Amino acid sequence: MQELWNDGKLTSKTRCWAQGMDGWRPLQVIPQLKWCLLASGQPVLNETDLATLVLNMLITMCGYFPSRDQDNAIIRPLPRVKRLLSDSTCLPHITQLLLTFDPILVEKVAVLLSHVMQDNPQLPRFYLSGVFFFIMMYTGSNVLPIARFLKYTHTKQAFKAEETKSQDIVQRSILGHILPEAMVCYLENYEPEKFSEIFLGEFDTPEAIWSNEMRRLMIEKIAAHLADFTPRLQSNTRALYQYCPIPVINYPQLENELFCNIYYLKHLCDTLRFPDWPIKDPVKLLKDTLEAWKKEVEKKPPTMSIDDAYEVLNLPRGQGQNDESKIRKAYFRLAQKYHPDKNPEGRDMFEKVNKAYEFLCTKSAKVIDGPDPENIILILKTQSILFNRHKEDLKPYKYAGYPMLIKTITIETSDDLLFSKESPLLPAATELAFHTVSCSALNAEELRRESGIEVLQEAFNRCVAVLTRSSKPDDMSVQVCGYISKCYSVAAQFEECREKITEMPNIIKDLCRLLYYGKTIPRVAALGVECVSSFALDYWLQTHLFQAGVLWYLLGYLFNYDYTLEESGIQKSEDSNHQEVANSLAKLSLLALSRLGGYLSDEQATPENPTIRKSLAGMLTPYIARKLAVVSPTETLKMLNSNTENPYLIWNNGTRAELLEFLESQQESMIKRGDCDKSYGSDFVFSDHAKELIVGEIFVRVYNEVPTFQLELPKAFAASLLDYVGSQAQYLHTLMAITQTGKVESNQHGDRLRRVEMALEALRNVIKHNPGSECECIGHFKLIFSLLRVHGAGLVQQLALEVVNIVTSNQECVNNIAEAMVLANLLALLHSLPSSRQLVLETLYALTSSTKIIKEAMAKGALIYLLDMFCNSTHPQVRAQTAELFAKMTADKLVGPKVRITLMKFLPGVFMDAMRDNPEAAVHIFEGTHENPELIWNDSSRERVSTTVREMMLEHFKLQRDNPDTNWKLPEDFAVVYGEAEGELSVGGVFLRIFIAQPAWVLRKPREFLIALLEKFTELLEKNNPHGETLETITTATVCLFSAQPQLADQVPPLGHLHKIIQAMSHKNNAIPKSAIRVMHILSDNELCVRAMASLETIGPLMNGMKKRADVVGIACETLNRMFQKEQTDLVAQALKADLVPYLLKLLEGVGLENLESPSATKAQIVKTLKSMSRSLQYGEQVNEILSRSSVWSAFKDQKHDLFISDTQTSGYLTVSVFLLKGPGVAGYLTAGTTSSVMPNVPPPVDNEVGDVS
Repeated sequence: MQELWNDGKLTSKTRCWAQGMDGWRPLQVIPQLKWCLLASGQPVLNETDLATLVLNMLITMCGYFPSRDQDNAIIRPLPRVKRLLSDSTCLPHITQLLLTFDPILVEKVAVLLSHVMQDNPQLPRFYLSGVFFFIMMYTGSNVLPIARFLKYTHTKQAFKAEETKSQDIVQRSILGHILPEAMVCYLENYEPEKFSEIFLGEFDTPEAIWSNEMRRLMIEKIAAHLADFTPRLQSNTRALYQYCPIPVINYPQLENELFCNIYYLKHLCDTLRFPDWPIKDPVKLLKDTLEAWKKEVEKKPPTMSIDDAYEVLNLPRGQGQNDESKIRKAYFRLAQKYHPDKNPEGRDMFEKVNKAYEFLCTKSAKVIDGPDPENIILILKTQSILFNRHKEDLKPYKYAGYPMLIKTITIETSDDLLFSKESPLLPAATELAFHTVSCSALNAEELRRESGIEVLQEAFNRCVAVLTRSSKPDDMSVQVCGYISKCYSVAAQFEECREKITEMPNIIKDLCRLLYYGKTIPRVAALGVECVSSFALDYWLQTHLFQAGVLWYLLGYLFNYDYTLEESGIQKSEDSNHQEVANSLAKLSLLALSRLGGYLSDEQATPENPTIRKSLAGMLTPYIARKLAVVSPTETLKMLNSNTENPYLIWNNGTRAELLEFLESQQESMIKRGDCDKSYGSDFVFSDHAKELIVGEIFVRVYNEVPTFQLELPKAFAASLLDYVGSQAQYLHTLMAITQTGKVESNQHGDRLRRVEMALEALRNVIKHNPGSECECIGHFKLIFSLLRVHGAGLVQQLALEVVNIVTSNQECVNNIAEAMVLANLLALLHSLPSSRQLVLETLYALTSSTKIIKEAMAKGALIYLLDMFCNSTHPQVRAQTAELFAKMTADKLVGPKVRITLMKFLPGVFMDAMRDNPEAAVHIFEGTHENPELIWNDSSRERVSTTVREMMLEHFKLQRDNPDTNWKLPEDFAVVYGEAEGELSVGGVFLRIFIAQPAWVLRKPREFLIALLEKFTELLEKNNPHGETLETITTATVCLFSAQPQLADQVPPLGHLHKIIQAMSHKNNAIPKSAIRVMHILSDNELCVRAMASLETIGPLMNGMKKRADVVGIACETLNRMFQKEQTDLVAQALKADLVPYLLKLLEGVGLENLESPSATKAQIVKTLKSMSRSLQYGEQVNEILSRSSVWSAFKDQKHDLFISDTQTSGYLTVSVFLLKGPGVAGYLTAGTTSSVMPNVPPPVDNEVGDVS
């Protein structure tokens, strides 16, 4: 037309017509031609700019008139601008603008259409304009407005009959045939922005598979479907699109995919690429998957053939394949003819035509007759993933797919071609069975009710039967065995399922067979071991497993453990490290063994199974078997795979090899012949262990090498040792008796004796290092002490003694020993086992804390044995210990005095005290020569005691050796006489002669001596004719004692002897008053004594004494003087009453002093006495009055008489006057004075270390 116009053949009046016009019109009124041909000059806008301007105006106008008011209520009628734009004269043309593919125009059109279609009653039929084809063909990237438009409109199209409304989103969406299902779901479920992102990108995930390649294919397919509409539209812009549905576009990228819910299952099941893809609504996905499974299972082969389809489309048949464009044209023709909008009667035919066209379009896709196993595998795997990842969400629901699942497993198991299938369903089906049961208890019950356990057992049996040593982890049979094992593991947690399993012994046989081949497939073996662990919940299942030989396999796995890998700190995973798999299997096996034997507690607790425990103790040793109760397996496994020697365990390469050889032979025997060791390993003995002495599960030799080893149950071990020793005791006694007579010697006896020695040594060690375990000896002391009598087996005696020594630290044991009355055996050792004397003494020392034992010791002759030690041993330490023991025995409240009395018959009392205070000193005293106030001891006395003691001891030892019950008793009149002390006057253990010579000697018991001395003194004073020399000695000793220790005088008044002494001054016998006055004189220096005298009638008797013995007037006056100075009232009153003053004045005159050597000194004392009296406050005047009447007094009263008074008066009586100048002495046994303590200067005889048994 352009050319015709240029040639002038066309004018503005020329009439024109084109398809779509309602009649002929002049060229100038047809806008399209007018603007193209008539217009001249420079255009203001090109077509695009004009269209953009127009669209902007329309968009703005629509924006002014929204479809909803402020309450979000729909406005009716529709605003006018939208009504006009919805009109069939406008809307198709706006829509067809999309085919310009101009980015700006497409975007504007999409925005405008979104405005116009909001709440528009025309919306459901809008698809007829072809808008969805046009808009999806757009190739640009500014697709957000398009996405918004599509999201609002795609499900609101009335392109399907009413009954299909409720179907899923892909069915309801007008885009269902164009886009993949996932993209439709994205559009529906996400915001337009997200959809645009996916639409423009490259995605390959479980929720979206989309790429530019797929977009290109989609555009191509739509373009082919629209065919010649675009060129027609260019020839006539008013042409309208005749809608025709498009067949489903098949994307090659989705060929093997199964879409369900909003996921591509193949991608979802690809756990390597998408390990944890989030699943938004697991319950919904499970329902949809079950639905998909049902559909897949019910899928029928297609009902239509290619020829049938050609016939429906009126295409020639039998000429090979028709061209795709021909098929499409035929389809368009018929579709327009029978479209329900144009031909309400043609619905059925229209659907037939559609079906035929779709069949021919998709015939290139693979044709499957019936269910597709690949799809079913995906469905099964998806469910497994769901149950695995969303346990909590699915727990409340019972699984509805069991009938289909069990049917699938049954069909697969019975299929002869099971192991040669390309895509077997069995692994996926058994895995799903495991996951469902693992998710919820409801499912386990449901599976049992649906006979699932039996069906699984058949599958298990079928797969286990084909296992060999060369099976690979990827083999289908291996996988199935793994899944079924897991399934049983979980099912075994439920009681009714367990009961069912118990009724099916084949399960256990198959399980053991699986373990037999486990070395090559350790991961599956691990699942089998876990299954054994689970079965161990039930006692009968434990027993079935045990009888099926499960121990042979589990124990074998323990020795593939490598503890160096555990301790290396290297990153490791089971996927890449075979040793890590073996380690893991070893740990699981150990746990399974622990559960089978019922060793564990708390959550892992299982019934205790004594039979299994016995077998494990036999093969693993009781120690390792006990370790199964400890939940940390690494230590136990390390112990099993390394070399150990401790009291509980001797374990090395030899023992390991021996056990493994035994296990392998049992495995072979079980698999090939179905029988094995009748004791199931409980009688198994390691050759290394057979040589050892094992008591209470402990290797005694090893324990003795490391006695500080921490034992688990030291008390039980001690008890077992005692039992063992008890069982050998009789044998020992017999052996020793024979040996002593006939000297029988053989290796066997030697070995047996050595074992007893080892056991005793172990008993000693266990008691020594485990406080508290000594209590186990209670009740066994007769046995232990009897071993002390096994003469000839010195080591046995020694060890038994050490045991006794240690237990004495426990009071209960001491009491028990006291009750056992077995001390004689111990005492005899003092003589018969010289090497152990110190230990015996130490033991006795500990035992003598019990009075009962001291009593028994007395009866059994302990004192004579000990005295022999003290007197005759050549070992100073032994003697000191003996002294210490004596001290302890004498200190006992009940028996102590008796012990002391007995000892005193052998040794002077000083020794007892010395032993108490310083045992070593006692030995020194015994060995020295002494002469002091308290002890006279020399070589001959020592010799006499030692000999007597030795003879008595040997005699008693002989008797006791023949009869342990022999008692020892001293003859009534017995006493060892050491003559050196004969004829000595001794009071309170003090020799007076020596004491008077050494008054400064520091006495050990001054008070006791004082009491004894005063007793003796007063006793003599009361006699009519006492022995003169004795009286003199005792008087002098008394004076010496008070002179040396004045403070002792304080104790005289309470003792009550004063009045006797005062009375004695009036005694008829001349000697007695003198002694009394001498003692009164020394006591008058003490204030307490003077007070006591004042309360008694003292002055009269004193005057009597003075009258009787003129030679003591001087000291009597000095006594009076001292008395009056200290006490001036009562005594002066007594003096006045007794007329002392006139008597003294008479003496002053010289009457009665005629025979004295120095009367002047005596007179001086008298004057002093009278002066003292005159100073009395109460009676001074009376005294002065009497004195003033005397003519003599005036001559003496003013004289100073000190010159006349000298010490000589007293020095006559106190034999030693210088001792007061010495400092106070120090108490001791070898101290002070002129004692001669001569230590021996020749060595003692050497102790012959063998006992003097003879």
